[in-house]
Amino acid sequence: EEATALADGGDLYDALLDDYEPGATGAELQAMFDALRPRLVSLRARILGAAHQPAALVGQFDEKTQMKLTRKLAKAFGYDMAHGRIDKAVHPFSSGSGLDVRITTRTSPADPFGAVYSTIHETGHAAYEQHIDRAYLLTPLGAGVSMGVHESQSRIFENQLGRSRAFSGWLHDEFREVFGALSVTEAEAFYAAANRVHPGYIRTEADEVQYNLHVMLRFDLERQLIAGALDVADLEAAWNARFEADFGVAVDKASNGVLQDVHWSVGLFGYFPTYTLGNVYAGGLYKAMRADLPDLDADLSKGETGRPTEWLAEKVQRHGGLFEPKDLITRACGEAPSEAPLLDYLDAKFAEIYRL
Repeated sequence: EEATALADGGDLYDALLDDYEPGATGAELQAMFDALRPRLVSLRARILGAAHQPAALVGQFDEKTQMKLTRKLAKAFGYDMAHGRIDKAVHPFSSGSGLDVRITTRTSPADPFGAVYSTIHETGHAAYEQHIDRAYLLTPLGAGVSMGVHESQSRIFENQLGRSRAFSGWLHDEFREVFGALSVTEAEAFYAAANRVHPGYIRTEADEVQYNLHVMLRFDLERQLIAGALDVADLEAAWNARFEADFGVAVDKASNGVLQDVHWSVGLFGYFPTYTLGNVYAGGLYKAMRADLPDLDADLSKGETGRPTEWLAEKVQRHGGLFEPKDLITRACGEAPSEAPLLDYLDAKFAEIYRL
C-alpha cells in the first residue's frame, strides 16, 4: 500500500528505494549486482578451495579491556568524545547528529575483532554526522545525504583502512600490549586472521568477500515480494533455498535465516541494497584517496588516520545533504561510481592473503 501510494503509477520498488537512496532505481541496482556477482562468486570459490587457509585468532579476551581498546580506536579514527559516547549493546549502531552523536558496540570474550571492527564501523557513521558543516545543522542539509553514502563512510573506515595490512600491524602491537601473548604471533598472520573468509549465516558478521552476496539474496527476495511474485507465506522457504544455493549450507533455524534482520519486520523495504552501494562507493573513494595520499600506509602503520579521515571529511562528509548521492561520489572520486574499484581491491587483497 505504501509503495502504491508513493509510486503514483511508477515502479513500486523504486518508490520505496527513494526513501533511502534518492535517485537510485531498482534497474540500476540490478545491473550493479549483476556486475558484482560473477567475480565475487569466483573469488569466494577460489578462497574456500585454497590450500593456504590462515589461522584464526583464538583465546579469551577480557571484555572490559576490549571496551578500553574500542574507545582508543574511536579516538584514533577521529571520533569526538566531547560530543558523543560509546556504550555496549546487543547490536552496534550510531545515533544522533551534529553536536551529539553516540555509538554502541558489542563484545565477546572469544571474538575481540567483533568489538574492534564494529566500533571502527560505527565511528565511520558518527564521523559523517560530526563533520557536516555546522551551518547546515537544523536544516534539510544537516544530515547524511543517503544510506548508501553513509555506509560508504563506515565501510571504508572498517575495511579499507581498519583491515588494511598497514593498520593491522599497528593493531597487532596494541593487542599484544593489552591482551598479552596471542595465538597468532606475527603481524602478517594477525592481518590474515582479521580478514579470514569463512561460511556463515549472519550478514552483519560476513567478511568482505561474502557480504554483498548476503545483500543480493535480500534484494532479490524483497523485489519479488513488492512485485507480488512471492507471497510472504513462502518467503522462508525461498530464503532457505536461495541461501543453500549461494552458500552451500542449509539454514538451521529462522533466526539464522529470514528472521535475522529487523528491516522487513519494521517495513524498511528498499534499504538492503544501500549496504552494497556503500561498499561500491567506498571502493571508488579508496581508489581516489590512494591517488591523493600515495604514502597512506606509512601513516596507518603508526595508527595515524588523520589524513585519510580528513580527506573523507573534506570530500564527502562536510557537504551533508547538499549534493545528490551519485553526484557527491562523482565529485569526490573524479569519476562516476563503478563496481570495478571494489572488485579490483578485493581481488588483489585476498589473492595475497590466500596465495591464489
